[in-house]
Amino acid sequence: MTLSHPHHESISRRVLAYSGLLTAAALALVVAQPASAQSSERQPNGPDLQPTQQWDKVFTKSERVDHRMVTFTNRYGITLVGDLYLPKDRADRRLPAIVISGPFGAVKEQSSGLYAQTLAERGFATLAFDPSYTGESGGFPRNVASPDINTEDFSAAVDFIGLDAAVDRERIGIIGICGWGGMALNAVAVDKRVKAVAVSTMYDMTRLMSRGYNDSVTLAERTQTLEDLSRQRWEDAANDTPEYGPPMNELEGGEAQFLVDYHDYYKTPRGFHPGSVNSNASWTVTNPLSFMNMPILNYIDEIAPRPILFVHGENAHSRYFSETAYAAAAGPKELVIVPGANHTDLYDRTDVIPFDRFAAFFQQHLAGDQ
Repeated sequence: MTLSHPHHESISRRVLAYSGLLTAAALALVVAQPASAQSSERQPNGPDLQPTQQWDKVFTKSERVDHRMVTFTNRYGITLVGDLYLPKDRADRRLPAIVISGPFGAVKEQSSGLYAQTLAERGFATLAFDPSYTGESGGFPRNVASPDINTEDFSAAVDFIGLDAAVDRERIGIIGICGWGGMALNAVAVDKRVKAVAVSTMYDMTRLMSRGYNDSVTLAERTQTLEDLSRQRWEDAANDTPEYGPPMNELEGGEAQFLVDYHDYYKTPRGFHPGSVNSNASWTVTNPLSFMNMPILNYIDEIAPRPILFVHGENAHSRYFSETAYAAAAGPKELVIVPGANHTDLYDRTDVIPFDRFAAFFQQHLAGDQ
Protein backbone atom coordinates (compact mmCIF):
# COMPACT_ATOMS: atom_id res chain seq x y z
CA MET A 1 0.00 0.00 0.00
CA THR A 2 1.39 3.40 -0.94
CA LEU A 3 0.31 6.96 -0.47
CA SER A 4 -2.13 8.13 -3.10
CA HIS A 5 -3.31 11.50 -1.84
CA PRO A 6 -1.34 14.75 -1.39
CA HIS A 7 -2.66 15.09 2.16
CA HIS A 8 -1.23 11.72 3.13
CA GLU A 9 2.06 12.56 1.46
CA SER A 10 2.34 15.83 3.37
CA ILE A 11 1.63 14.19 6.73
CA SER A 12 4.14 11.40 6.30
CA ARG A 13 6.81 13.73 4.92
CA ARG A 14 6.21 16.18 7.78
CA VAL A 15 6.53 13.40 10.36
CA LEU A 16 9.76 12.26 8.74
CA ALA A 17 11.15 15.76 8.63
CA TYR A 18 10.11 16.25 12.24
CA SER A 19 12.69 13.77 13.44
CA GLY A 20 15.09 14.35 10.58
CA LEU A 21 14.71 10.74 9.60
CA LEU A 22 13.86 9.67 6.06
CA THR A 23 15.66 6.50 7.10
CA ALA A 24 14.91 3.02 8.24
CA ALA A 25 16.79 2.54 11.46
CA ALA A 26 15.33 5.68 12.97
CA LEU A 27 11.69 6.71 12.63
CA ALA A 28 11.44 4.23 9.79
CA LEU A 29 8.00 4.92 8.43
CA VAL A 30 8.39 2.09 5.98
CA VAL A 31 8.50 -1.68 6.30
CA ALA A 32 9.77 -4.60 4.31
CA GLN A 33 6.64 -6.63 3.95
CA PRO A 34 5.32 -8.19 0.77
CA ALA A 35 2.33 -6.33 -0.65
CA SER A 36 -0.07 -8.91 0.75
CA ALA A 37 1.15 -8.18 4.28
CA GLN A 38 0.06 -4.55 3.91
CA SER A 39 -3.34 -5.37 2.47
CA SER A 40 -6.59 -4.54 4.24
CA GLU A 41 -7.47 -8.22 4.59
CA ARG A 42 -7.62 -8.94 8.30
CA GLN A 43 -5.46 -11.74 9.62
CA PRO A 44 -6.03 -13.00 13.18
CA ASN A 45 -2.36 -13.16 14.09
CA GLY A 46 -0.46 -11.59 11.23
CA PRO A 47 0.96 -13.49 8.26
CA ASP A 48 0.39 -17.14 7.50
CA LEU A 49 3.16 -18.56 9.68
CA GLN A 50 4.82 -21.47 7.94
CA PRO A 51 8.33 -21.75 9.39
CA THR A 52 10.87 -23.23 7.05
CA GLN A 53 14.40 -24.44 7.55
CA GLN A 54 15.46 -23.03 4.17
CA TRP A 55 18.46 -20.72 4.47
CA ASP A 56 17.50 -17.22 3.32
CA LYS A 57 19.90 -15.03 5.32
CA VAL A 58 22.05 -12.21 3.97
CA PHE A 59 25.11 -13.87 5.54
CA THR A 60 26.79 -17.21 4.86
CA LYS A 61 25.66 -20.26 6.82
CA SER A 62 28.22 -21.55 9.31
CA GLU A 63 29.18 -25.22 9.28
CA ARG A 64 30.01 -25.01 12.98
CA VAL A 65 26.45 -24.25 14.09
CA ASP A 66 23.11 -26.07 14.06
CA HIS A 67 20.19 -23.86 13.02
CA ARG A 68 16.44 -24.27 13.15
CA MET A 69 13.47 -21.94 12.89
CA VAL A 70 11.21 -21.79 15.95
CA THR A 71 7.98 -20.13 17.05
CA PHE A 72 6.84 -18.91 20.47
CA THR A 73 4.13 -16.67 21.88
CA ASN A 74 4.44 -13.44 23.82
CA ARG A 75 2.31 -12.29 26.75
CA TYR A 76 -0.14 -10.62 24.38
CA GLY A 77 -0.79 -13.82 22.43
CA ILE A 78 1.24 -12.82 19.37
CA THR A 79 3.22 -15.61 17.73
CA LEU A 80 6.86 -14.71 17.16
CA VAL A 81 9.22 -16.43 14.74
CA GLY A 82 12.91 -16.82 15.44
CA ASP A 83 16.07 -18.65 14.46
CA LEU A 84 17.72 -20.79 17.14
CA TYR A 85 21.47 -21.36 16.75
CA LEU A 86 23.39 -23.98 18.73
CA PRO A 87 27.12 -24.83 18.56
CA LYS A 88 27.64 -28.28 17.05
CA ASP A 89 30.30 -29.16 19.62
CA ARG A 90 28.02 -28.60 22.60
CA ALA A 91 28.12 -32.25 23.76
CA ASP A 92 25.74 -32.74 26.70
CA ARG A 93 26.50 -29.53 28.57
CA ARG A 94 23.83 -26.93 29.18
CA LEU A 95 24.70 -23.67 27.48
CA PRO A 96 24.54 -20.01 28.38
CA ALA A 97 22.06 -18.29 26.07
CA ILE A 98 21.66 -14.90 24.37
CA VAL A 99 18.49 -13.55 22.74
CA ILE A 100 19.01 -10.93 20.02
CA SER A 101 16.91 -8.55 17.95
CA GLY A 102 17.29 -5.45 15.80
CA PRO A 103 17.89 -3.15 14.10
CA PHE A 104 14.58 -1.26 14.15
CA GLY A 105 12.80 -2.32 10.97
CA ALA A 106 15.18 -5.19 10.20
CA VAL A 107 14.53 -8.94 10.31
CA LYS A 108 16.32 -11.93 11.79
CA GLU A 109 17.82 -12.75 8.41
CA GLN A 110 19.95 -9.61 8.68
CA SER A 111 22.09 -8.26 11.55
CA SER A 112 20.54 -10.09 14.50
CA GLY A 113 21.00 -13.42 12.77
CA LEU A 114 24.62 -12.64 12.00
CA TYR A 115 25.25 -11.77 15.65
CA ALA A 116 23.42 -14.92 16.75
CA GLN A 117 25.29 -17.28 14.46
CA THR A 118 28.67 -15.74 15.29
CA LEU A 119 28.14 -16.01 19.03
CA ALA A 120 26.82 -19.56 18.66
CA GLU A 121 30.17 -20.39 17.05
CA ARG A 122 31.70 -19.15 20.31
CA GLY A 123 29.72 -21.51 22.52
CA PHE A 124 26.39 -19.80 23.23
CA ALA A 125 22.84 -20.89 22.47
CA THR A 126 21.40 -17.90 20.61
CA LEU A 127 17.98 -16.83 19.40
CA ALA A 128 17.44 -14.09 16.81
CA PHE A 129 13.78 -13.17 16.37
CA ASP A 130 11.42 -10.94 14.43
CA PRO A 131 9.51 -8.56 16.73
CA SER A 132 5.70 -8.43 16.74
CA TYR A 133 4.01 -7.06 13.61
CA THR A 134 7.14 -7.42 11.44
CA GLY A 135 8.98 -10.04 9.44
CA GLU A 136 7.54 -13.51 9.86
CA SER A 137 6.15 -12.81 13.32
CA GLY A 138 2.45 -12.32 13.96
CA GLY A 139 0.35 -9.31 14.80
CA PHE A 140 -2.06 -7.17 12.82
CA PRO A 141 -1.91 -4.60 11.29
CA ARG A 142 1.48 -5.17 9.76
CA ASN A 143 4.50 -2.93 10.10
CA VAL A 144 3.80 -1.17 13.35
CA ALA A 145 5.98 -0.98 16.47
CA SER A 146 5.23 -0.52 20.16
CA PRO A 147 7.61 0.38 23.00
CA ASP A 148 5.54 -1.86 25.29
CA ILE A 149 4.84 -4.88 23.09
CA ASN A 150 8.30 -4.94 21.56
CA THR A 151 9.90 -4.77 25.01
CA GLU A 152 7.71 -7.73 25.92
CA ASP A 153 8.99 -9.57 22.84
CA PHE A 154 12.44 -9.77 24.44
CA SER A 155 11.01 -11.30 27.61
CA ALA A 156 8.97 -13.77 25.54
CA ALA A 157 12.21 -14.84 23.86
CA VAL A 158 13.70 -15.37 27.33
CA ASP A 159 10.64 -17.47 28.22
CA PHE A 160 11.21 -19.65 25.18
CA ILE A 161 14.94 -20.16 25.30
CA GLY A 162 14.86 -20.76 29.05
CA LEU A 163 12.69 -23.83 28.44
CA ASP A 164 15.07 -25.36 25.91
CA ALA A 165 16.76 -28.50 27.26
CA ALA A 166 20.13 -27.35 25.86
CA VAL A 167 20.06 -24.10 27.86
CA ASP A 168 20.90 -23.18 31.44
CA ARG A 169 18.05 -20.78 32.20
CA GLU A 170 20.07 -19.11 34.96
CA ARG A 171 22.60 -17.91 32.36
CA ILE A 172 20.64 -15.82 29.86
CA GLY A 173 21.71 -12.51 28.33
CA ILE A 174 20.29 -10.09 25.75
CA ILE A 175 21.70 -8.11 22.83
CA GLY A 176 19.75 -5.26 21.24
CA ILE A 177 20.96 -3.70 17.99
CA CYS A 178 20.15 -0.13 16.90
CA GLY A 179 16.54 0.74 17.88
CA TRP A 180 16.18 -2.57 19.68
CA GLY A 181 19.04 -1.54 21.95
CA GLY A 182 16.69 0.74 23.86
CA MET A 183 14.04 -2.00 23.96
CA ALA A 184 16.62 -4.45 25.29
CA LEU A 185 17.63 -2.13 28.13
CA ASN A 186 13.97 -1.53 28.98
CA ALA A 187 13.30 -5.27 29.03
CA VAL A 188 16.25 -6.06 31.29
CA ALA A 189 15.27 -3.32 33.73
CA VAL A 190 12.01 -5.17 34.41
CA ASP A 191 13.00 -8.79 33.68
CA LYS A 192 15.27 -9.88 36.51
CA ARG A 193 15.93 -13.28 34.93
CA VAL A 194 18.38 -11.69 32.51
CA LYS A 195 21.93 -11.70 33.88
CA ALA A 196 23.66 -9.32 31.41
CA VAL A 197 22.77 -7.04 28.50
CA ALA A 198 24.76 -5.60 25.60
CA VAL A 199 23.66 -3.02 23.06
CA SER A 200 25.25 -2.33 19.71
CA THR A 201 25.01 0.98 17.79
CA MET A 202 22.04 1.82 20.03
CA TYR A 203 19.07 4.09 19.35
CA ASP A 204 16.51 5.14 21.98
CA MET A 205 13.49 5.24 19.68
CA THR A 206 11.26 6.98 22.21
CA ARG A 207 13.75 9.81 22.60
CA LEU A 208 14.23 10.08 18.85
CA MET A 209 10.55 10.15 18.00
CA SER A 210 9.63 12.54 20.79
CA ARG A 211 12.57 14.96 20.45
CA GLY A 212 14.15 14.38 17.04
CA TYR A 213 17.83 13.94 16.36
CA ASN A 214 20.02 15.61 18.97
CA ASP A 215 16.84 16.69 20.81
CA SER A 216 16.35 19.45 18.25
CA VAL A 217 12.55 19.41 17.90
CA THR A 218 10.64 22.35 19.38
CA LEU A 219 7.42 22.07 21.35
CA ALA A 220 5.54 23.70 18.47
CA GLU A 221 6.90 21.12 16.00
CA ARG A 222 6.06 18.26 18.34
CA THR A 223 2.55 19.61 18.89
CA GLN A 224 1.92 19.94 15.15
CA THR A 225 3.14 16.40 14.50
CA LEU A 226 0.82 15.02 17.19
CA GLU A 227 -2.04 17.05 15.69
CA ASP A 228 -1.38 15.51 12.27
CA LEU A 229 -1.04 12.00 13.60
CA SER A 230 -4.13 12.29 15.76
CA ARG A 231 -6.22 13.34 12.76
CA GLN A 232 -4.70 10.57 10.66
CA ARG A 233 -6.36 8.14 13.08
CA TRP A 234 -9.79 9.27 11.85
CA GLU A 235 -8.76 8.57 8.27
CA ASP A 236 -7.45 5.14 9.24
CA ALA A 237 -10.66 4.40 11.15
CA ALA A 238 -12.82 5.51 8.23
CA ASN A 239 -10.82 3.33 5.84
CA ASP A 240 -10.66 0.42 8.29
CA THR A 241 -6.94 0.11 7.52
CA PRO A 242 -3.84 2.13 8.41
CA GLU A 243 -2.08 4.41 5.96
CA TYR A 244 1.55 3.57 5.22
CA GLY A 245 4.42 5.96 4.59
CA PRO A 246 6.66 6.14 1.52
CA PRO A 247 9.24 3.36 1.00
CA MET A 248 12.23 3.46 3.29
CA ASN A 249 15.79 4.32 2.34
CA GLU A 250 15.22 5.46 -1.23
CA LEU A 251 17.65 8.21 -2.20
CA GLU A 252 16.87 11.27 -4.30
CA GLY A 253 20.30 12.89 -4.00
CA GLY A 254 21.80 15.29 -1.50
CA GLU A 255 21.00 13.24 1.60
CA ALA A 256 23.17 13.24 4.71
CA GLN A 257 25.88 10.57 4.76
CA PHE A 258 24.17 8.47 7.43
CA LEU A 259 21.09 8.16 5.17
CA VAL A 260 23.35 7.01 2.36
CA ASP A 261 24.84 4.47 4.78
CA TYR A 262 21.38 3.08 5.54
CA HIS A 263 20.63 2.79 1.83
CA ASP A 264 23.96 1.05 1.20
CA TYR A 265 23.04 -1.63 3.73
CA TYR A 266 19.30 -2.14 3.31
CA LYS A 267 18.83 -1.50 -0.40
CA THR A 268 21.86 -3.29 -1.85
CA PRO A 269 22.93 -6.96 -1.94
CA ARG A 270 24.98 -6.26 1.17
CA GLY A 271 21.89 -6.40 3.41
CA PHE A 272 18.69 -6.33 1.35
CA HIS A 273 15.99 -8.75 2.47
CA PRO A 274 12.43 -8.70 1.09
CA GLY A 275 10.94 -9.22 4.56
CA SER A 276 12.67 -6.21 6.10
CA VAL A 277 10.81 -2.99 6.81
CA ASN A 278 13.88 -0.99 5.91
CA SER A 279 14.58 -2.81 2.65
CA ASN A 280 11.23 -3.17 1.04
CA ALA A 281 8.24 -1.29 2.50
CA SER A 282 7.08 1.18 5.19
CA TRP A 283 5.70 1.64 8.69
CA THR A 284 2.20 2.89 9.33
CA VAL A 285 2.02 6.68 9.27
CA THR A 286 0.80 6.72 12.90
CA ASN A 287 3.63 4.46 14.09
CA PRO A 288 5.34 7.21 16.17
CA LEU A 289 2.33 7.85 18.42
CA SER A 290 3.04 5.47 21.30
CA PHE A 291 6.76 6.28 21.23
CA MET A 292 6.25 10.00 21.70
CA ASN A 293 5.17 9.95 25.35
CA MET A 294 6.52 6.65 26.70
CA PRO A 295 10.26 7.08 27.41
CA ILE A 296 11.75 3.61 27.79
CA LEU A 297 15.00 4.36 29.62
CA ASN A 298 13.57 5.99 32.75
CA TYR A 299 14.50 2.95 34.83
CA ILE A 300 17.85 2.08 33.28
CA ASP A 301 19.53 2.42 36.69
CA GLU A 302 17.45 -0.55 37.90
CA ILE A 303 19.41 -2.90 35.65
CA ALA A 304 22.16 -2.75 38.29
CA PRO A 305 23.86 -4.73 39.70
CA ARG A 306 23.68 -6.64 36.42
CA PRO A 307 26.26 -5.47 33.85
CA ILE A 308 25.69 -3.49 30.65
CA LEU A 309 28.01 -3.34 27.65
CA PHE A 310 27.50 -0.40 25.25
CA VAL A 311 29.24 -0.69 21.85
CA HIS A 312 29.14 2.17 19.36
CA GLY A 313 31.05 3.44 16.35
CA GLU A 314 33.36 6.41 16.76
CA ASN A 315 31.87 8.14 13.71
CA ALA A 316 28.24 7.08 14.15
CA HIS A 317 25.65 9.86 14.01
CA SER A 318 23.81 7.98 16.77
CA ARG A 319 26.73 7.77 19.20
CA TYR A 320 25.13 10.19 21.66
CA PHE A 321 22.37 7.68 22.42
CA SER A 322 24.88 5.22 23.92
CA GLU A 323 26.86 7.93 25.67
CA THR A 324 23.86 9.40 27.49
CA ALA A 325 22.43 5.98 28.32
CA TYR A 326 25.82 4.94 29.66
CA ALA A 327 25.91 8.05 31.86
CA ALA A 328 22.43 7.27 33.23
CA ALA A 329 23.14 3.60 33.98
CA ALA A 330 24.18 2.74 37.51
CA GLY A 331 26.76 0.11 36.66
CA PRO A 332 28.63 -2.11 36.37
CA LYS A 333 28.88 -0.75 32.85
CA GLU A 334 31.31 -0.38 30.00
CA LEU A 335 31.29 1.82 26.89
CA VAL A 336 33.33 0.53 23.94
CA ILE A 337 33.86 3.00 21.09
CA VAL A 338 34.94 1.25 17.87
CA PRO A 339 37.56 3.42 16.10
CA GLY A 340 36.54 4.74 12.70
CA ALA A 341 33.19 2.91 12.61
CA ASN A 342 29.91 4.46 11.52
CA HIS A 343 26.42 3.37 12.57
CA THR A 344 25.84 0.65 9.98
CA ASP A 345 29.37 -0.76 10.17
CA LEU A 346 28.17 -2.53 13.32
CA TYR A 347 25.33 -4.17 11.40
CA ASP A 348 27.44 -6.59 9.40
CA ARG A 349 31.14 -5.70 9.12
CA THR A 350 32.67 -8.73 10.77
CA ASP A 351 36.10 -7.10 10.64
CA VAL A 352 34.69 -4.13 12.61
CA ILE A 353 32.13 -5.59 15.03
CA PRO A 354 34.04 -6.47 18.24
CA PHE A 355 32.70 -10.01 18.55
CA ASP A 356 35.61 -10.95 20.79
CA ARG A 357 34.48 -8.27 23.23
CA PHE A 358 30.83 -9.38 23.12
CA ALA A 359 31.86 -13.00 23.68
CA ALA A 360 34.19 -12.16 26.57
CA PHE A 361 31.50 -10.02 28.21
CA PHE A 362 28.94 -12.80 28.17
CA GLN A 363 31.45 -15.52 29.04
CA GLN A 364 32.31 -13.54 32.15
CA HIS A 365 28.81 -12.59 33.22
CA LEU A 366 26.97 -15.76 32.20
CA ALA A 367 29.58 -18.06 33.71
CA GLY A 368 27.29 -19.37 36.44
CA ASP A 369 27.99 -22.72 38.06
CA GLN A 370 29.56 -24.86 35.35
